[in-house]
Amino acid sequence: MSNTTTAVRGQEADSSVPRARRDSPIMRIFAFVVIGLTVVFALFPAVWIVSAALNPSGSMVSQTLIPQNVRSIDDLLVNFRALFNDPTIPFWRWVGNSLMVSTTTTVLSVAITALSAYSFSRFRFSGRRTLLLTTFLIQVFPNILSMVALYLLLLQIGRYIPFLSLNTHGGLILVYLGGAMGVNTWLTKGFFDSIPRDIDESAMVDGATHWQAFIYLILPLVRPILAVMAILAFVGTLNEFLLARIILTDRENWTLMVGLFNFVSAEFTDDWGVFAAGSLIAATPVVILYLALQRYIVGGLTVGAVKG
Repeated sequence: MSNTTTAVRGQEADSSVPRARRDSPIMRIFAFVVIGLTVVFALFPAVWIVSAALNPSGSMVSQTLIPQNVRSIDDLLVNFRALFNDPTIPFWRWVGNSLMVSTTTTVLSVAITALSAYSFSRFRFSGRRTLLLTTFLIQVFPNILSMVALYLLLLQIGRYIPFLSLNTHGGLILVYLGGAMGVNTWLTKGFFDSIPRDIDESAMVDGATHWQAFIYLILPLVRPILAVMAILAFVGTLNEFLLARIILTDRENWTLMVGLFNFVSAEFTDDWGVFAAGSLIAATPVVILYLALQRYIVGGLTVGAVKG
């Protein structure tokens, strides 16, 4: 008995050594330093953009963290006034275009992906495995490889359906939907597979249809993954530049990212201050979305991590 007690105490003593080392002042200081450097590294670009937006010179060459030659509040708002009041810059139209394209893409992407994932998860039909593999393999290739094909496809589609042609928001939304369906379907299908089929079978026994079981039983259970998918789709389309730059040619149809790019091109003679001001405004919807749906984001990313 004494030997057993001694062994247990020895194990406790051994297990307390790493904990004591972790709680030592040196380890705490090291942890604080690492955390501080990580925070500074993450926040520095955002702070620099805020500084550039408030810098009245509008230049990145003479940019400092604290704007120089600022005599009043009006000097800090020079870039914002140029962004809002210049009649040659349809800024708010670009904002509206981006929000419309991103919102429409997000709603359609979530709805279509949820339906397709439910079908792949619950039904067994001919070609099911082939469709899943094809959808996955298509996503392996970078989007830049399909630029020419997408351009020609929209050119042909526009001959029969004008609102899905080049230089239209409908065509851009169509391209975004095609790019988001593959990965989202695979992610959502895995989430649907984790839901017991007994729920569906119990609903069928009570006389419910597949549609009723999907709407009233399954959808409430998959809200976390749908919220994550919606946020990724919204942020991805709101910040996307390359496809929008190729498809949209008319300035009035530009999205916000395409419009902001032209502030640092030859057309606007590299006005970085106005570009930074527009970037701050563009980031506002994303931050609000994350704050409003952070509970669903955490739930969607951690579900399935622990069983039981």
